[in-house]
Amino acid sequence: MPRYLVQRLLQAVFVLWAAFTTSFVVLYLLPGDPVSIMASGGGDTNDVSPEQIAELKRVYGFDKPLVEQYGDRLWHALRGDFGISVQSGDPVTRLISGQLPATLQLTSAALLLATVVGAGVALAATYTRRRWLRQALLSLPALGVSAPTFWVGLILVQLVSFRWGLLPAIGNEGFGSLILPAVTLAVPTSAVIAQVFARSLRTALAEPYVETALAKGASRRRVHFGHALRNAAIPPLTVAGMLVGNLLAGSVIVETVFSRTGVGRVTATAVTAQDLPVVQGLVVFGALAFVLANLAVDLIVPLLDPRITGGAATAVSR
Repeated sequence: MPRYLVQRLLQAVFVLWAAFTTSFVVLYLLPGDPVSIMASGGGDTNDVSPEQIAELKRVYGFDKPLVEQYGDRLWHALRGDFGISVQSGDPVTRLISGQLPATLQLTSAALLLATVVGAGVALAATYTRRRWLRQALLSLPALGVSAPTFWVGLILVQLVSFRWGLLPAIGNEGFGSLILPAVTLAVPTSAVIAQVFARSLRTALAEPYVETALAKGASRRRVHFGHALRNAAIPPLTVAGMLVGNLLAGSVIVETVFSRTGVGRVTATAVTAQDLPVVQGLVVFGALAFVLANLAVDLIVPLLDPRITGGAATAVSR
C-alpha cells in the first residue's frame, strides 16, 4: 500500500507540473505580444503607448528571458503565488479562492446528483426483466450525453422558472437557486456514469461466480445488489473521478447561463479579457482539482479490490 500511494503521489506531482508548463507555453509563447493585448483589454493595441507596454512588461516580468520567466513563475507558483490579475489588480490566488466556495457547492451537488441518478438508471436497467423498460432506461444516457449543457439550462429556466415559477432563474441566494444549475451540470455526467456502470454490471453478471451463487440458492436480488454490484463499482468510480474536470469546465457555461458567481464566471471573464495570469492560475487549479479527485478514487478503489495494490499476492504468500 505505501508503494502504491507513493506512485500515485508522484503521478499527481507530474500532472500538476505538466499543467503549469503547458499553460505557460500556450499562453506566453504564442505569436504576438501578450502584454499589448492585456494592456488594450482585447481592443486596438495601437491605442497603447510604448511606455505603458514597457511598464507592464517590467511589472509582469515579460522583459526577462523566457527561461528566467518560466523559472520565476514556477517558483512563485510552488508558493501559491500566480501573480496579479491585469483586469482587477487582485492577486490571482485570492481572486480564485474568493469564488471557489460557490463553484465547489455547485460541482459537489452536481456530482452527488449525477452519481445517484446514473447509478439508479444502471441498476434498474440491468435488474428489470421487462425488455421495453430496459431499452428505455439504456437509451436515456445517450440522450443525456448528446444534449448540450447550455440548451438544458435554457430549457429548465424557461419551464421551471419562467413558466411555472417554481425556482429562481439566476443568482446564488439560497438552496433553491442551486437546484437548476446542479441539475443542468449533472445531466451529461449522470449519463456517462450510467453508461459505464450499466456496461460494467452486465459484464459482472455474466461472470461464472454469478451462476455459482444462484446455483447455491442465493436470491437474484442478493446476487445483483451484493456480489455483482461491488465488482462492477470500480469502473464507474474511476470515471466519476475523471469527470471532475468536466464538471469544472461545465461550470463556466452553467454559471454564465444562471448568472452565478464562481470560478466559472472568473474563467469566462479572464479568457475574454485575455488576463493571462488568471488563466494560468485557473488551469493549474483545474489540474489540482482533477488530481485530488483521482487520488481519492485511488485510495477508495483498493478497498473494493485489494488486488490492485498487490494485497492478494501478499495474502497468498502468507
